[in-house]
This record gives sequence, structure tokens and C-alpha cells, in this order.
Amino acid sequence: MELLTINNVWMMICTALVFFMHLGFAFLEIGLTRQKNTLNILFKNIFIITVGLLLYCLVGFNLMYPGEFNGFIGFAGFGLESPTVIDPETGKAILDLAYNEGYTYWTDFLFQGMFAATAATIVSGAVAERMKIGPFMIFTIIYVGFVYPIAGSWKWGGGFLDNLETPFYDFAGSTLVHSVGGWAALVAVCLLGSRIGKYKNGKPQAIPGHNIPLATAGVIILWLGWFGFNGGSVLSADPGLTSITLVTTCLAAAAGGVVAALVTFLKYKNLDLTMFLNGILGGLVGITAGADQMSPTDAILIGAIAGAIIVFAVSLIDKLKLDDPVGAIAVHLVCGIWGTLAVGIFGALASGAQFVSQLIGVASYAVFCIATSFAIIFTMKKIVGIRVSEKEELEGLDVHEHGMDAYPDFRLNEH
Repeated sequence: MELLTINNVWMMICTALVFFMHLGFAFLEIGLTRQKNTLNILFKNIFIITVGLLLYCLVGFNLMYPGEFNGFIGFAGFGLESPTVIDPETGKAILDLAYNEGYTYWTDFLFQGMFAATAATIVSGAVAERMKIGPFMIFTIIYVGFVYPIAGSWKWGGGFLDNLETPFYDFAGSTLVHSVGGWAALVAVCLLGSRIGKYKNGKPQAIPGHNIPLATAGVIILWLGWFGFNGGSVLSADPGLTSITLVTTCLAAAAGGVVAALVTFLKYKNLDLTMFLNGILGGLVGITAGADQMSPTDAILIGAIAGAIIVFAVSLIDKLKLDDPVGAIAVHLVCGIWGTLAVGIFGALASGAQFVSQLIGVASYAVFCIATSFAIIFTMKKIVGIRVSEKEELEGLDVHEHGMDAYPDFRLNEH
């Protein structure tokens, strides 16, 4: 009972840290975009976590963990049920405190529910400043409520990827969380088009964020939250596994930031703080798939490569005229793929067979997420439209979508 309590308390602390990450996402997004769209971004982030939790309770949790199923899709029923066992002494049903061999059913639901909302949050940053709030909310409901849980069941629910001859491995979600959101972000950006003024004569133009200190605070909060994101994915308070997981997580983040800053300086001859910040996030995303399987040196190498990837991925995305205001595609999709493949290259599981399984996993999620997100967003584009008018975009979504101003006492005139 004492060990169960310790494990359960650690999982609840990690749940709180992952919840705190939503503040980090919000700060990062509003910091890297213009102040006239601040309320719109904050509204989306609050909508995602509130509706996401409700949907995960009603359908998502039992889609993701359906028990015995065909490996592709299953459903254990609506809502949550109190798990019980028969007390051998009394013969009566009592609450099964030893659910999942280390923590309660309720803790499991809440911890996993915090992950579910993250996929839509990634999309929120990529489509910032030009997507209608209504279609975004509809997308969030479908993607968080149904697409993410089905995708998650393929590995974490015991689905077909978990039953390959060499099982696909994704410890805390480089692919299952970050790439699932990243593929949808890529599709959304392609269907939306770029912001007005982003490209001039075919060349990308900088549209500076209005509050870089806030964006910096957001990244530090996300880094802190990753202690829960990866540390909680140990699914116990095991001292050895938990501590090495936190060490590899931190080292990858540090290496990603340093290398991204260095490569940016060598490539562009400037010390770009925003690239430094995205390098940290890239390192975190990169290590997430195998944080429990890596040595400290492995983690530094994975993070360093992710930091370099960020710089070139952001440049490539700009050349392709894909307007991503916060770098979500480079961070979550590209580094998510890298981190997933890195499990087959570095660490305890490294082998040719493991690398092939990682490739199968990446490809499976790419096909499923691209198809579903395209179907959702393209349908809305044809039926109701997904992009705000030119006037609304120029004057800001805060005024037109929400009738309010985030900074009413010191409003800037932006045109």
C-alpha cells in the first residue's frame, strides 16, 4: 500500500506539471505573434484543455484503452466506470486500488487526459492569426475526441504497432503526441495559406512577435512541465528509471538549445533568441520517444541533432511558403519524427529491426493523421470557410472574433 501511494502521488504531481504546460504553450504562442491576436490565442488554448478533458472522459479514454480489440480501433464504452475487485474476505466488490500495478484508475485517466489536449494545442500555434475560431473549435472536438485516442490505441492501448515482431517504441509521445499534432498542423497551414504580408516577391518577411519575454517564459514553463510529461511516463516512482529519464530530458533540451543557437549564428550571423528557444523545445520533443532508454551521452547527441534540424527545418518551411508563426511544424513534427527514429539508432533498443519498426510507426501515423486532418479541415473549408476576411486579419482577431482587447490601456496601432 505504501508503494502504491508513493507511485500514485508521483503520477499526480506529474499530471499537474503536464497541466501547467498548457500555460507554457499559451505564453509561447502569444509571445511569438502580434498583440492584436492575443485574446484569440488564449481563448483557443483554454477551449482545448476544457473541452479536451470532457471529451477524453466521455469517449477518448475508452477509445485509447479499449481492452481487447482488433488492433486498429476499439471502444470500451462511454464515460468512466469505477474499477472494482471482489474482496476475498467479504465477497463484496471494492475499489481496485492496485489498478495498472501502481496507480489508480482515476490517476491514469487524468494523466492521459492532459496529453490528449496537447495535439490540438500544437495546431493552434501553427494556424495563429488567420483561422476562424468556429472551425478551429470543431476541428479540436473531432481531433482530440476521436483521432488522437484512436492513434494512441495503436501503441499505448496494445494495438497493432505494439504487437509488431519488434514492437514500435514511443515512451512519452514524440510521435503519438507531437507528430500527431504536427501532421495536422502541416495540413492546416497548407489549406489556410500564409498571413498577409508574410511573403513579398516570393521571399519570407519577418512578422515579429509582440512579447519575446513572454515567449521565453513559456519555453521555461514547458521545460519544467516536461519533467511531468516524461517523468510521469515511467508510470511509477521507480527511483532509477525516473531519475535517468529526467536527466536525459534535461540534457537533450540543453543540447538542442545550444546547437540551434550555434547553427543559427553560423548560418545567419546573428544570435536569435527565438531559434534558441525552439532548439530547446526541439531537443525535448526529440528525446521524448526514448528518454528512458538513453544514456546521458545519447541524450546530448539526440538533442544536439534536433537543435540543428530545427534551424534547417524552419528555413525549408519558409522556402515552401508554409507560414507557421511559432515554428510548431519544425519543432513537433520534424523533431518528433527524428526522436522516434532515434530510438532505433541510440540507446538500449538500438538495432536495425527496431529502426524498421520505428519507420513503420512514423509512416502509419503520417497516413492516418494527414488523411483525417485533411478530411476535417477541407470539409469545413468548402462548407463554412476556415479563414477570416482580409479586414479581420489586418485589424486583429481579438476585436472581430471576441470584441475585446488584451491590452486596452496601452494598445498599439497596428496595420
